[in-house]
Amino acid sequence: IILERMEFPEPVISVAVEPKTKADQEKMGLALGRLAQEDPSFRVHTDEESGETIISGMGELHLDIIVDRMKREFKVEANIGKPQVSYRETIRTRVNDVEGKHAKQSGGRGQYGHVVIDLYPLDPEGPGYEFVNEIKGGV
Repeated sequence: IILERMEFPEPVISVAVEPKTKADQEKMGLALGRLAQEDPSFRVHTDEESGETIISGMGELHLDIIVDRMKREFKVEANIGKPQVSYRETIRTRVNDVEGKHAKQSGGRGQYGHVVIDLYPLDPEGPGYEFVNEIKGGV
């Protein structure tokens, strides 16, 4: 008999979880590991940037049940919050001829600047960013 492999959807909600006491840290790790083994739609990992333990599931009720089971079955009290998300921006589409001008006159010679920039997303496999100085007829 060959059974077809079951596919489980990716979790849709994540929250940060931390034990209420340092003594519960190890117990919480064991509890979350056991719960993740039992429930293939539940995931747990440690965020590399913030160091928080993040639990992910199929909805708020799903995560509430996980936290409740952790309290009842493993006697681990935990604080539940939202994970801290690093603020990141990236250039997603090409833009050409973005122009900026600076003019300031306050006696004397004054200041003037004129910039035209082309921006585009880089190939993730590429060498990184590149600055090309194409000053024409200026200093």
